[in-house]
Amino acid sequence: MSFHLSKKKLRVIEFLIIGVLFGLIEDIIAVKAVSDAIINPRVILTILAVAIPFAIVSELIVDNPKFWTVIMLSKQEGGEEKK
Repeated sequence: MSFHLSKKKLRVIEFLIIGVLFGLIEDIIAVKAVSDAIINPRVILTILAVAIPFAIVSELIVDNPKFWTVIMLSKQEGGEEKK
């Protein structure tokens, strides 16, 4: 049995596991460490509402291989092109 996943599918899986799940765990630890909050479904949903946008930015945008090439300026100061 062979599984072939495209790069897009792998990025979505990475986003779900690394971005959301690890972000959720990290934030639960932080909430528990700095507050007296009881971790219940309401707290977890609130943490997810905060974690998902940050996961989208970090995993799908910043970790994209083309991210830095897109935001880099095509010309250096003084009008000279980069070499």
